[in-house]
Formats: sequence, structure tokens, C-alpha cells
Amino acid sequence: MFGEHRYHLHTTWTGNRGSGTSGYRDYDRSATIEIPGKPAMHASSDKPFRGDPSKWNPEDMLVAALSECHLLSYLHACVQAGVVVVGYRDEASGLMVEDGRGGGRFTQVVLRPHVTIADESMRDAATAAHVQAHAWCFIANSVNFPVLHEPTITVARTPGA
Repeated sequence: MFGEHRYHLHTTWTGNRGSGTSGYRDYDRSATIEIPGKPAMHASSDKPFRGDPSKWNPEDMLVAALSECHLLSYLHACVQAGVVVVGYRDEASGLMVEDGRGGGRFTQVVLRPHVTIADESMRDAATAAHVQAHAWCFIANSVNFPVLHEPTITVARTPGA
């Protein structure tokens, strides 16, 4: 299935304290991100950049997008490989380095998925499915830094075992 897919959202700056951007310390970095039919997301810059640490920031959202994209691609790869996944959680982290000129870039993201499968016989295929998932992940294929994987595979305990 080939095609183009477009994604649209509205971002509204909500940080005007009354004098706009009259000075670097005179405004909040808050924004609301909205997509019709979905809950609004309240965002800000990261705390070191004068943001609100209780809100999502662009760096959080990038790491989250990579984590969820891998999850969805991985589940699909497991179905195709005959692997029954009964649990999945990821402890993802990203490293961003400032360049000293007001900018910076991510240098890597590490995904640490903890996958629980139904049966020991599925372990090798469950491990291999991470390679396929990475190849399919739209977001990982769109970034210019390494997205690394450190998966852990465990087998679900059967009652009475």
C-alpha cells in the first residue's frame, strides 16, 4: 500500500503575560497543541529553557514518538512472525547536546522495550522482530541520529507454574 499521508494540527502560543515578547524573561513558553477530535496537549519548553516542567516539551514528544512508533511496528512484526506478545513497556531515553550557539541536536535515542511473550519457543522470533520493527518505523526512518534498541524478552508465567 503506497500513498501520502498528511498530518495537521494547531499550535497556539498561550504564554503572553501581557507584554508579548518584550524581553527574554517576559513571556511563558507555553502552548496548546490541538487536533480535532483528540484531547488538547499542553506543552512548553524544557525546564532548562525557561519552560514548565509539568508540560510536554518537543524533546519529550520526539522520544515518545520514536517509542510508540517502534511499539506499533513491533506488534505488527510479531503478529507476522507468530509471536504472541502479552505485555510491552519501554524505558526510552534520548540524548540532546547543545551546540553553544543557541541550538543543538539529538545524538541518539535508546529504546529499552521490556516484552513479555506467551511461550519460550517464541523468544528468538520476538528478538528478531525488533530489527523488522525498526525498519518499518516511519519516525525512526525520518531522524538523522541513531535509534538504538536494548530489548528484554521474558516469558509469561503460566498459572500454577
